[in-house]
Amino acid sequence: MYAKNKNPLGEINTSVEYIKQVAAMSAMECFGVVGMSKKSSADDIIELLRKENLGKGVKVSFTQENKLIIDLYVIIEFGVKIMAVAENLIDTVKYNVEKQTGLKIKKINVFVQSVRA
Repeated sequence: MYAKNKNPLGEINTSVEYIKQVAAMSAMECFGVVGMSKKSSADDIIELLRKENLGKGVKVSFTQENKLIIDLYVIIEFGVKIMAVAENLIDTVKYNVEKQTGLKIKKINVFVQSVRA
């Protein structure tokens, strides 16, 4: 699946996998984030993803106006203020994804899956 961005010179197709990787790497830069996770719906098991699989902790969908909705599934560090980490995540991911892809983001949802010491 591709996100389409049109300009006067033509059309740019950006892979959803690329958007997921940019969002995941941006999230990992944020203070208080231990890692990305993928919630297994079968057993409700939460696992910490390796660097090569970080994109699995991100879900990307599109609105009718071709804007992005990004869901981040994160594991945060014990003792940090969750609201401050979430706000930092949203700002950082929004800035990096919009800057690198040229696409607009409508909403970013942060799901804190676990806390690690």
